[in-house]
Formats: sequence, C-alpha cells, structure tokens
Amino acid sequence: MKRKIVIPQDLKPELLDKLSRPLKDWDIIVGKDPSIWQDHIDSAEILISWKNSFAEQVQKSNTLRWIQSWSAGIDNYPLDYFKKNQILLTTANGVHTNPISETVFALMLSLTRNLHKYIRNQEKKKWFHEYNYLELHNKTIGIVGVGAIGQEVAKIAKAFNMNVLGVRNSGKELDYVDRMYLSSELEEVLPLCDYVVVATPLTPETKHSFTRESFKLMKETAFFINIGRGQLVKEDDLIWALENKEILGAGLDVFEVEPLPESNPLWEMEQVIVTPHTSGSTGYYNERVIEEIFLPNLEIYLKGDKKLPINQVDFSLGY
Repeated sequence: MKRKIVIPQDLKPELLDKLSRPLKDWDIIVGKDPSIWQDHIDSAEILISWKNSFAEQVQKSNTLRWIQSWSAGIDNYPLDYFKKNQILLTTANGVHTNPISETVFALMLSLTRNLHKYIRNQEKKKWFHEYNYLELHNKTIGIVGVGAIGQEVAKIAKAFNMNVLGVRNSGKELDYVDRMYLSSELEEVLPLCDYVVVATPLTPETKHSFTRESFKLMKETAFFINIGRGQLVKEDDLIWALENKEILGAGLDVFEVEPLPESNPLWEMEQVIVTPHTSGSTGYYNERVIEEIFLPNLEIYLKGDKKLPINQVDFSLGY
C-alpha cells in the first residue's frame, strides 16, 4: 500500500510539481473541494493543513505521523492527542513575517498621522486638519512576542529611529532590539512605550495577558496594536481603556469573537482601526509554506528523522 499525503488546498501546477518530486512513490491527494480529500484523511501519513472537522477522522487513524499546519496559530489543535500519539506538528511560522509586519506599520502610521480619519472625511468630502501633530520617529515601541514577526517589526522600527523594547519568554537578546525583557517583566515595559505591539502565540499562559490593569499602566498617548490572537486581550477591558482614554487608540486585526459582532462598540470608535484577521494575507502564502517550510522538513522526515528543523511544535510549551 502506498504512503499517502493529503493536502486540502489548491496548489499551482508548478508548486505541485516541486512537491511531487520527492514523493514520486506516494499517493498525493490535493484540492480544496472536500469531495477530493474527505475519504482519505484517516489513511494519510502526512496531512498539510487542518480543519476542526478532521479531529474525529484523525483519531481513527493509525497511519498519521505528521501534520504541517497551514497557519502559525495552533490553539485550536488537539495537542494532547498529538503528543500522546507521537504525531509531529509543524507550523507556518515565518510565512506571515512580511505581510504582518507591513500591517503593523500601516496601523501605526495611520493612527499616528490620522489617515483613518482622513479616509472617513474623504467619503464625506470634508476638509479638516484632524489635529495632526504626532510623529512615529524617535518613539518607543514595545514588541510583546519577539518571534519572526516581532523581529521584522523591530528591524523596520529602526528605520524610524525608534527605541525598541522586546518581551519574550527566554529574554534572549536579538538584533534591532535595544533591550529585551522576560515575559514576567511586561508590567515594567508598558509604561515606557508609545506603541505596544502584541505578537505572542495563544497558550494557557498568555490568554488574557492584557487586562484593565495593563492598560492603566500604559501612557495615555500610547497606541495598542494586536496582530496575535484576540484572546490575548480581555476585550471588554480594552474597550473600557479606549472609552476612558487610558490609551489613545488601537489597531486590531484579531478579536475574542470572530467575525466581530456588529454590536461590538469597537466598530464605532474613531480612535480604532479594525481589520478582519487579514494581516497575514499574501499572494505568496502557498509558496512559502511548501518551499520554505514543508519541503526542507520533508527531506529530513524521509530519512526517518523525527526531529524536524523548521517550526516543529514543542508540546510541552504549546508552540
């Protein structure tokens, strides 16, 4: 019986060709239409991408050995089951580095230079200065979660001559970060920042890292940017902070409930920019997942090594 890989995504012919070369003796099931892959999930050895509906089929399988996530976030995956059954899991970390870092600065610059207000004014043909007096240059940015995305944000920040503070579990120093703090030192960092950018993964430890007390620590002139996960923030507390002018504004790509309900007050706040969890969207997504992550890992996997070099999840950490 042939070994099988299932990819419930549509791939360009040239990308599928690259994938097929090292898997010439495998059954390769490719396509987004469920009729293509739904009868193959429980017999796959490798699965690229994940849907919650896969969980039941996967737990009936005795062939699955490796899942390549199509996303960076894995908070909805049955990690305990994977750990118990020694199923390898690799993420798409790094795929989003360019688009998300660009979105971070789009949000920061828009809020700083009032571009979001000017766009609204343009729709009304309203000529108004909007008290445009803030600058991004020479300010302090705090990056909470300095992984691949956070490092790119730090690098770009230096083009604006910003003072860059980083927060990460290890506290290990990195290029472009002027000072690194441990995650336990977040409260020391918040009062120092003109911009706080959240880019941490969602784990039991990071859930609701930002509460009313966190926003009270921030400057009244600070902007809050979240491109991580909505559940990192107690959203009601963020709304309270915005309503009470504890912070100046927010750029939000992720929310506790998605799609964001029409009744949520964040929609109506002038000092808030809402984007619909699209900061990682890019036309280069598929190529980066396959060429930069999956294929290098596949080379090692086919040699029988269960330690993959790129983005293998440590189940004890949850990322």
